[in-house]
Amino acid sequence: MRRIEQLLNEYGESHKNKINIFIHAIAVPVIYFVTIALIGSIPTPEFIAFFDVTWAHIVSIPVLYYYFMLSGPIGAAMTLLTFVVFLLINLMESMGIEVWRASLAVFAVMWALQFIGHYIEGKRPSFLADLRFLLVGPAWWWVHWLRRMNIHY
Repeated sequence: MRRIEQLLNEYGESHKNKINIFIHAIAVPVIYFVTIALIGSIPTPEFIAFFDVTWAHIVSIPVLYYYFMLSGPIGAAMTLLTFVVFLLINLMESMGIEVWRASLAVFAVMWALQFIGHYIEGKRPSFLADLRFLLVGPAWWWVHWLRRMNIHY
């Protein structure tokens, strides 16, 4: 069994209840978005900021590398999602929204929803056993979409 399949199967063990799946289908990509937004809100040294690069840009490189190591299609899908996230962050900034404040509030609400989902499921979140599952969650979300498009991950 490929590593990605093993991780997705293990992650799926605590995501079988339809309500928990629905909550995760919304919360996982939103948490990915607001996490990048929060990381991007951390002030960068001038020599980095000069190039219009944030900590989010820097952190996204090894994160996307990890996804590509798991699976090419998932890596490509996560690259697309990351690109959309950066576009939305730029849009929020252009609208005068304080990205860090909005992201922090949404982050708290989405995590609360996920814990409610796991309470309903009756199983602990996977990341409590292995922090890698914080990154597997978005891959798990994409696999549902890739399957619908008949793309093998």
